[in-house]
Amino acid sequence: MVSAVRTVLGDVPGRELGVCDAHDHLFFASPRLPGEELRDAAAARAELAAFREQGGGTVVQWTPYGLGRRAADLPALSRETGVHVVAATGLHQDVHYDQDTLAALRGRAADVFVAELTRGIGTSGVRAGLIKVAGGFHALDAHARWTMSAAAEAHHATGAPIAVHLELGTGALDVLELLCGGAGVPPDRVILGHLNRSPDPVTHRQAAGSGCWLAFDGPSRGNHATDWRMPDAVRDLAEAGFGDRLLLGGDTTTASARSVDGGPGMPYLLRRVAPRLALAVGDELVRRVLTENPARAFAVDWH
Repeated sequence: MVSAVRTVLGDVPGRELGVCDAHDHLFFASPRLPGEELRDAAAARAELAAFREQGGGTVVQWTPYGLGRRAADLPALSRETGVHVVAATGLHQDVHYDQDTLAALRGRAADVFVAELTRGIGTSGVRAGLIKVAGGFHALDAHARWTMSAAAEAHHATGAPIAVHLELGTGALDVLELLCGGAGVPPDRVILGHLNRSPDPVTHRQAAGSGCWLAFDGPSRGNHATDWRMPDAVRDLAEAGFGDRLLLGGDTTTASARSVDGGPGMPYLLRRVAPRLALAVGDELVRRVLTENPARAFAVDWH
């Protein structure tokens, strides 16, 4: 077994990631976001280049199976911009799919996840470096439980981390109960996303106490009211001794949110979010959250 981060250009040591956007999207297409699909390769290249100009070194794309990952395009974008890219397998909430797509995966989702982690996504040869799944609002429905169980099976077969979309930041403890308590996934292999959208310090500390990773990703137009609370939430966790469990991301899910189309985009994470956080927790912690933490969170003893 060799500990490495699985990028679209191959496995690399975690120390090579540099400054990491731990949750974002270069390509994403869902019926839930009509007219806002991320499908333009030229725009994706420009966004990566803009992130690189701000000092960025790695982008982890959380776009899972069936939502327009464009895996075959990712290696060229990574080479041309000099930014490491990590791709995902897994499944989002059922509302993002037609029923035929989900029916075709019944009884074989874990096998598909393992294949995409070890052999490649479709015919692209690009291997995923993480498994992305999703919960519901304050609850885990049957679809979430099915996909998370499949993700846990794929984790046990490969060692891959599991990244979880928390709907509006809720359901963190239920997710940990299912994945870690029920399915035996080590907490340090679970990354909880969108915690900034539900700035509950008690739940944050309870989740962090399990040993999992807490991702604060934004800004998000739909959840702007919580953006200003994020520095306080990060400071609260750092003061409680959990600064080594935190990750930061941009989560660009729509075309209008890209910086090259007039939105904040990937560069905003380094241009505005990081300096604002530094006022709350100091430059050194922000540096570790952007570099050392993701190097450990996404590195895997692949097997």
